[in-house]
Amino acid sequence: MSEARGYLKDIWAVVPVKDTRTAKQRLAAVMDQQTRTLLAHAMLEDVLSAVAAAASLAGLVVVTADPVAMQVAQRHGARILSEGGEEGQTHAMRYAVEVLAAEGRRAILTLPIDVPLITPQEIDAVVAAARREPEFVIVPAHDRQGSNAILCAPPGHVPLSFGNHSFAPHLAAARQRGLEPCVVELPGIGLDIDSPADLAAFLAIPSQTRTRRLLDGLKV
Repeated sequence: MSEARGYLKDIWAVVPVKDTRTAKQRLAAVMDQQTRTLLAHAMLEDVLSAVAAAASLAGLVVVTADPVAMQVAQRHGARILSEGGEEGQTHAMRYAVEVLAAEGRRAILTLPIDVPLITPQEIDAVVAAARREPEFVIVPAHDRQGSNAILCAPPGHVPLSFGNHSFAPHLAAARQRGLEPCVVELPGIGLDIDSPADLAAFLAIPSQTRTRRLLDGLKV
């Protein structure tokens, strides 16, 4: 992270991390829990590395009670909020929004941990799409079902609720607040690894990510 660029300033990335010891249950058919935990750690490293290198962000908050995730977050200069870290993505995000809004922060950018192909350039592209205040920019999952990134200015202006089919409800929530959402399609942020099909799609794309090195080493 460096000096923020673009229309909006003081944008904070928020990354919620649940207990990685039980991560990625939908991949149980293709890998055991130990491997899924290692996968979660590698993906978190990839995401936080991209966030730390993005030119458009003012800071990074990781919401987690997971000890390993805390260590990874600290290495990347993140501010850690442990409250809400075990309650799921929606609860964790709402807690972080309350904290940042109370501090007067201008905007948040939500990101999951399972998008290892994310790049600093994609993060900057999301920020560059914000042209006004209030604003709502959203990056859908590759299947246009989930919401893989949301920039909301000010924090809490549009209520957030995550899940496998949150994209359309988020569009509706923004419109109920009088905002026409700005939808940005990005291949890296769009590809979340949640199912065996997602994993196959990720492996079909060459990359130098920690996640790829892990999976290549395990011959997944």
